[in-house]
Amino acid sequence: MGVKRKAAAAILVLLFFLGFLWLQGGLDYQWDSCLKGYNQVDKIHHLSNSSGADGANGSEGPPIQENCPGQTFQVSLLLSHLLAAPAYSSDVLLQPYLSSWDELVRFMEALGPMVGLISKEIETKTSIIRQLALLAEEDPEAELGADLQSIHSVSTEVGTKKSSEASQHNGAYHSVRSMILVELNQGVVDFDHQTDSGCRTLLRLHRALLWLKRFLEKLAETPEAGRLRSPSELCREAYKTTLANHHTWFVRRAAELAFIAMPERGFFFRLVCTQDQEELNRVLSRVVRAIGEVYNRTQKALEENNMLDLP
Repeated sequence: MGVKRKAAAAILVLLFFLGFLWLQGGLDYQWDSCLKGYNQVDKIHHLSNSSGADGANGSEGPPIQENCPGQTFQVSLLLSHLLAAPAYSSDVLLQPYLSSWDELVRFMEALGPMVGLISKEIETKTSIIRQLALLAEEDPEAELGADLQSIHSVSTEVGTKKSSEASQHNGAYHSVRSMILVELNQGVVDFDHQTDSGCRTLLRLHRALLWLKRFLEKLAETPEAGRLRSPSELCREAYKTTLANHHTWFVRRAAELAFIAMPERGFFFRLVCTQDQEELNRVLSRVVRAIGEVYNRTQKALEENNMLDLP
């Protein structure tokens, strides 16, 4: 028993550190400031988690059950938030974007305590952006101003359109592009050193979103040679092609330990209220397409501002 207990303790220690290191650079976040602002963050959290479920069952594909009994995670809410996030021709609204992450966190927590530890670091990241949004709301002069126009005024027709779209709103953290422009204007984005900027935080969430997108894609794949691969194998494979590229050896090893505890495929049927693999494929395919739209828009905004490699 002594050996087993030591092994279990070692795994828990590894997973504890994984929760902090998961999105790379998690340890550099100041927990004290996060805890001090908890009440304010909670306030804006409730404001931002308000996309509703009206858009989950549009004209595309078969209807998704709006309320899956017994589940904290609701796939209909996730889809609704994702569909509400894209704005204009190339922007992403931050409120439904963060609400999407709230639901994805519930998805990860439903997979068990080991995978759920990963979600804690994601919650830390979403809290950072919400806190920044709240601070900007309390200090309107720090939001979009007249001098901001010089940052994103470009001579091309496309650039002019983007500038017009971003300036239609007063909230600095109204959207991905407005946040980027404001933080560049304020000089809080450092391209050489780690900071707690919203842009750097968004990049970490952006990378994690690609991992989840790839995982859900694989869950919706057709069988290989008549065999459906285990969710554990699929999640590990998705991780290796995404987040693993940004993680240290230690974090990669700890992540693989977490994936070993991934539930079997039947659990996912119950999680999204489907009866079989065919039905699961239809539901997840819609979610993946919605994630892809949000991801591609965010990728483009970050890429245009040379922010894909922020430290």
